[in-house]
Amino acid sequence: MPPMNGMSSHSGTAGASRAEWASYRRLLAYVRPYRSRLIVGIVFGAVFAGSTLGALPALRELLGRTFDLETAGFGEVAGIAFLLLGFVVLRGIGEYLSKYLILWVGNRVVTDLRIQVFSHLQNLSVAFFDRNKTGEIISRTLNDTAMLEKAVSEILSDLAREPLMLIGAAAYVFWLDWQLALATIVVFPLCLIPITVFGRKVRRAGREGQERLAELLGVMQEAVLGVRVVKAFGMEAHELSRFTVQARSFFGRIMRVVRAMAMIEPIIVLLSAIGLIVALGYAKVNGMQQEAFFTFAIALVIMYAPVKKLSRIHLSVQHSSAAADRIFEILDTENSVRNLPGAPVFPGPVSEVRLEQVGFDYGDGSVLSGVNLVVKAGERIGIVGGSGAGKTTLINLLPRFFDPTRGRVCFNGMDIRDCDVASIRLQIGLVTQETFLFNDTVANNIRYGTASATQAAIEQAARLAHAAEFIEHMPHGYDTHIGERGVRLSGGQRQRLAIARAMLRNPPILILDEATSALDTEAERVVQAAIDEVMAGRTVFAIAHRLSTIAHFDRLIVLDKGRIVELGSHDELLARGGLYRRLFDLQFDRAGTTGTSG
Repeated sequence: MPPMNGMSSHSGTAGASRAEWASYRRLLAYVRPYRSRLIVGIVFGAVFAGSTLGALPALRELLGRTFDLETAGFGEVAGIAFLLLGFVVLRGIGEYLSKYLILWVGNRVVTDLRIQVFSHLQNLSVAFFDRNKTGEIISRTLNDTAMLEKAVSEILSDLAREPLMLIGAAAYVFWLDWQLALATIVVFPLCLIPITVFGRKVRRAGREGQERLAELLGVMQEAVLGVRVVKAFGMEAHELSRFTVQARSFFGRIMRVVRAMAMIEPIIVLLSAIGLIVALGYAKVNGMQQEAFFTFAIALVIMYAPVKKLSRIHLSVQHSSAAADRIFEILDTENSVRNLPGAPVFPGPVSEVRLEQVGFDYGDGSVLSGVNLVVKAGERIGIVGGSGAGKTTLINLLPRFFDPTRGRVCFNGMDIRDCDVASIRLQIGLVTQETFLFNDTVANNIRYGTASATQAAIEQAARLAHAAEFIEHMPHGYDTHIGERGVRLSGGQRQRLAIARAMLRNPPILILDEATSALDTEAERVVQAAIDEVMAGRTVFAIAHRLSTIAHFDRLIVLDKGRIVELGSHDELLARGGLYRRLFDLQFDRAGTTGTSG
């Protein structure tokens, strides 16, 4: 799957090692706020390593004296046994506190990263979400960070303890017998060969696996959200087929990672066994004492564990770097709609909206071109035109969902790009055809965006939107949960809640984007009555396919191929016989409506 638009793609293997560690080092930068906990965890990791290594000479001494009771009394043996037990207890305390503190840091880092990604997504422009699949965005925010959760915690934990264990165990075996140590340890560098070879495969397969998972999530999301369409057209088998293909593709990529990582331990075990056989041969030839050889062998086993874990660190970095790359690609995506340094708050209210030579390009095509319009406070402006004429793009420029490619949009003579974005959006209430409600109470959906609103204000907004009549008959009134996307409400009820939500902000500008086109006749009548009530005294921009709903507006804009081709009142545009007249004739029987068109 190609990379997300506006994000970079990593390809090739040149400099891959530097790139993967660069991503991981950037990830570890998030540890800084918690470095005190990390340092304490590392200290206890040193306690764990030191007590483990300290137990080795105690164990050797205990073995030697236990089986030689002629020279060692029971009390002496018991003293060494208690010393060994003390090392074991200290080792347990060090292991617990080290693991807990470092895992706490690792999980907190991933939580912070997940929050930062979500925060950055909230600040990106609508254009970013138009260009990228929802499933891909969710996968990067949740699944990729979940992959890092284990990697960060385990890698930090291993780095805090295992190097000390490895160095200490190596020092101990060299102290016991440097010749034997040299002969057995020489095989350990050979472990680096499979680590390097399989590490590259893990990184490549890991990234591909995350991309397949994003596709899988996208297919599932579409099937769940579009369940009514799927069932209505009998496409269950088709959706199952799509999901199966993506699931198996994801399985194949993951198994590549599993195969590469599973190969490491058997190779290291084989090399360790070779080292042990060499040690046995040496001990036999040189008559090494049993307790010395036994503790030497334990030290080799202790060395084996850090080598195994440290070898996995490289693979974990390879694997997690693929996920980190995808997360940082989001964080590195610049917001195309952002505040300028020191941008002032728009003072309001809006007395004039002016569009000056506005143009907007999407990809290689022009959606709007040379749009000029002046709207005074309180005017009602209807926007009509064929599909793809640029109607929605035009109104999306007002709340700065997009910024114009050319020209400027001004409120009270101020270019809205020079003002604080949030203060501009406070001036606008928006009601769209596809109303989005949250899985929360009626009251919380109405107050969404106006957290300080009182219960009385919420109820007043509901009355203005003609919603109070059905809310009061709900099981818990304004405290009733409406389900995901308001599934427990009818289309007309959802739309009236959206109108109440917009009205609670008491905005000077109201945008209606085909607010009644998806409703049946009865629901449209009620919603239209609510809209007529809330439009009073506000500047209104309304997109409508049903021309009857905007025929009484002050002026109508007719868009065609991104340009304003007609502008005037309903009667004026009918009299011109242009595009508006043709659109009007397509909807109404001229013989029955011409006489009343004025």
